[in-house]
Amino acid sequence: MLDLGFVSAILAGNSFAEVIDFAAANRFKCVEMMCWPKGKAERRYAGVTHIDAGSLTKDEAIRINEYLQEKKVYISGLGYYPNPLVADVAQAKVYLDHIKKIIKAAAMLGIPVVNTFIGRDHTKSIDDNFKVFLKRWPAVIKYAEDLGINIGIENCPMFFTKDEWPGGKNLAINPTIWSRMFEAIPSKNFGLNYDPSHMIWQQMDAIQPMYDFKDRIHHIHLKDAKLYKNKLDKVGILAHPLEYHSPKLPGLGDVNWNHFFTALTDIRYSGPICIEVEDKAYEGSAENIQTAILTARNYLSQFLA
Repeated sequence: MLDLGFVSAILAGNSFAEVIDFAAANRFKCVEMMCWPKGKAERRYAGVTHIDAGSLTKDEAIRINEYLQEKKVYISGLGYYPNPLVADVAQAKVYLDHIKKIIKAAAMLGIPVVNTFIGRDHTKSIDDNFKVFLKRWPAVIKYAEDLGINIGIENCPMFFTKDEWPGGKNLAINPTIWSRMFEAIPSKNFGLNYDPSHMIWQQMDAIQPMYDFKDRIHHIHLKDAKLYKNKLDKVGILAHPLEYHSPKLPGLGDVNWNHFFTALTDIRYSGPICIEVEDKAYEGSAENIQTAILTARNYLSQFLA
């Protein structure tokens, strides 16, 4: 019913085949594959290209699917997380054009979901950003809808570092904004790649939104977050968020995973749930990274068959 996988970004130094081999050897059913354009990474966990969507041919798509079938692993979604609402219109077009290339690649590969960010001009208000969203996103969703592809927007505020102050670089941060977006673009192909950890450090309910938006959840990220109350008491909520919280492996933070999986079963979610590793404590070496993925798998296995 629930297919455990992981997000390939953490295996940035591995090839597509090596990522799939690791998944197959360690009892994972799926992988979310990163599809950034080839080139220099803009930030941590970005710039990873395990499938080059911009140059994908039909023959290569066939070879990819044959390899997946051989290894008995499937791709849960194609991932690319830029900032399509950036103030630079030319740069925004680059991002949106690549999202469309990934949508086309997903259709070629028979993958139902493309995961990304809405984006945000971090210097502008939510209302000002929403006006830009209405100009840039409807055509993208229509293109995805025409090809039968779902768009999963991750609910990460992208507010971690000083250059993202004060608004963060992703608009889709809370249920009020999600409702507003889905009302503006009512396509059922437009939904969420839901990650509970981002609700934790914003001090919000991480479980109720799963019930409220059950028809819009196209993909799941499994990541935890530890909110350090003693640090928060010193710096307050207006500090940069990494001053009072840390991304953690599932089970090492404050997400109530019993309640989380109860909600998944209550809403009859059936599909991929992918571990996303951003826990710096496990990033010292390739061995540590693999240990992180397997540690998360072992913890989460109590909720799975």
